[in-house]
Amino acid sequence: MIAHVTPAEVWALLSKTPEAALCDVRTEPEWRFVGIPDLSPLGRTVLLISWQIYPEMAVADDFCAQLRAAGCDPAAPLFFLCRSGVRSLAAAEAAAAAGFACCFNVSDGFEGPLDGESRRGRRGGWKAAGLPWRQS
Repeated sequence: MIAHVTPAEVWALLSKTPEAALCDVRTEPEWRFVGIPDLSPLGRTVLLISWQIYPEMAVADDFCAQLRAAGCDPAAPLFFLCRSGVRSLAAAEAAAAAGFACCFNVSDGFEGPLDGESRRGRRGGWKAAGLPWRQS
């Protein structure tokens, strides 16, 4: 079973656990146009590895191989983030099944759930938590 952690908990754990990594599993257009977590205050970078490939949105067959190629330690904490926490959960489950021992899903993701006006980014998620992020 994959544990769920809040964005604030992820930030705290990344700040004190140098071997931990944050993997943003969204698509390249999301990274470019919506933004990505900025880990530079921690002297770190976020891993950008898509769980699904845009525009077909088929699951990336080599997702776990990309994690390994990025240097992820199979024994270290690995946090997965998407828009709202759904794709990241699937990615975390796949990584755990592939031998990554400490996989976590970032609850509410980068933008959080829809609010009453059908907009994201106001109620939960990385951005709403006031954590550093950047947009290209």
